[in-house]
Amino acid sequence: MIKKFLVAIMIALPMCVAAQTSKFGTVNPQEILPNMPEYTDATTKLQEATKKYEDQLAKLQEEMQKKFNEFKALDEDPNTPQSIKDLHIRELEESNKKIEQFYQTAQQDIQRQEQQLMQPVQEKMLNAIQSVGAEQGLTFIFPTGMAYYQGADVIDVTPLVKTKLGI
Repeated sequence: MIKKFLVAIMIALPMCVAAQTSKFGTVNPQEILPNMPEYTDATTKLQEATKKYEDQLAKLQEEMQKKFNEFKALDEDPNTPQSIKDLHIRELEESNKKIEQFYQTAQQDIQRQEQQLMQPVQEKMLNAIQSVGAEQGLTFIFPTGMAYYQGADVIDVTPLVKTKLGI
């Protein structure tokens, strides 16, 4: 029994010592990302792509509005045959379907572009955080605000990461 107790103490002792020497840090990515030039470039490219899609969508909606106005004029004319009205209704439905498909495709493409453009920026920031953590001898670096409690000995490495990134 005593041997088991001693073995348990010998196993637990190094863990207790390691726990006492652990150092923790926090970082605020929302303070770092917007200040990175790569982030600004990526955001500008995304805004340009979004603007192109919005312009094209506006053109499609304008075309549909013209078709609707034509249909409305034909619909109000009692001399217009029903088959012509039906043809215009089908054209309106096709235009609406075309707009919906374009919108979905545009959303997917913008999301894909955002992922492609932001991934290298986020990786660069993550590498800087890891580098600062290694230089400072930290065990963990958590995003700011993730803990319910944060002791006084936790280091905010946000300024160090900014310096590492040159911002």
